[in-house]
Amino acid sequence: MIWGTKRSGFFGWVRSMAVRFLWKAATFVQRHRTAALATSCTGLLVAKLSHHIFPEQTCKLLHQFWTKGQSVELSERLQDLFHDVLKDAGVASALCYRAFLASGFHPVSAGISWLPSGSLVGIPANFSTAEDRQGIIDHVVMINDKEVDWESKEGHALKDALTFSLEAQKFAISREVMYLQSNSPIIKAAVAPIFLAGTFISAVAIKQHLGLYSSPLALRVVFNLIFAMIGFFCYHCASDSVSRSLDYRADRKAAAISKDYARGGVEFYDKILSRNRILRALMGKQGQRMYAPSGNLFPGSLFGLKHTPYTSRRDLIVNILNMSQELERSD
Repeated sequence: MIWGTKRSGFFGWVRSMAVRFLWKAATFVQRHRTAALATSCTGLLVAKLSHHIFPEQTCKLLHQFWTKGQSVELSERLQDLFHDVLKDAGVASALCYRAFLASGFHPVSAGISWLPSGSLVGIPANFSTAEDRQGIIDHVVMINDKEVDWESKEGHALKDALTFSLEAQKFAISREVMYLQSNSPIIKAAVAPIFLAGTFISAVAIKQHLGLYSSPLALRVVFNLIFAMIGFFCYHCASDSVSRSLDYRADRKAAAISKDYARGGVEFYDKILSRNRILRALMGKQGQRMYAPSGNLFPGSLFGLKHTPYTSRRDLIVNILNMSQELERSD
């Protein structure tokens, strides 16, 4: 009985301290809500942009291609390919863009070109196999803890899906350049602080309009939780919408460079879809959870689509090609 009394006394003290802390925090935010909101939005924006503010320490460190404990530099051919793409894309300040050899199977990018750190584009190692289609077998691909047998039927199909023509490589690199050149990372990162500020300001305005500030604390807490959930849901919907819009814009700009780039874009997405269908079959149940039968990616979480469908991105470029052909016929 004495031990029970001590326990209840201890937890009662913890509960009272927690309530006191929350009350002081709420009071502080109430008094300095403008400064607290500005600080929160700024911190959230910086956190969202950290991957792009320090591309060398984030993107390159994460995606750099290594072999035998050594990082591998870009070959002269891939360097020339990258500079050709920058020239075709009309990049005014080519010195702001740098390339490195990436470990994945399609390009990655990060950075803001007008910052001192510039922008980085990771060119996948399998792009070096454009002339030698057998070169892909030098890469070890593990699926379900087993190395892919390149001589098997699935291995041959996967090798074909991972080998891109020169036009497809140019499109894949150029769409990353276009994505960065349009300040897409900043636009995408700005969605979160905008919705945070909008949710906070809307909640304050509605509470003032309804006179909830004179209501019991419990009612205001419930109102804030409900409003925060609505804001969180709206943020995810808007974030997905903005991400898809930015992806489509980068694809359109890359495909508009020339017909060769557009045809390369169709091939690029066709092969990504083919690769994903092959991986879905090879990976079993895990593959079925990750990839749709079409080759698109399933959502990574309950909230939001997260991935722009590859089928719609391919269809967008097909429509651009068809419109271009129709214009030529009309001329």
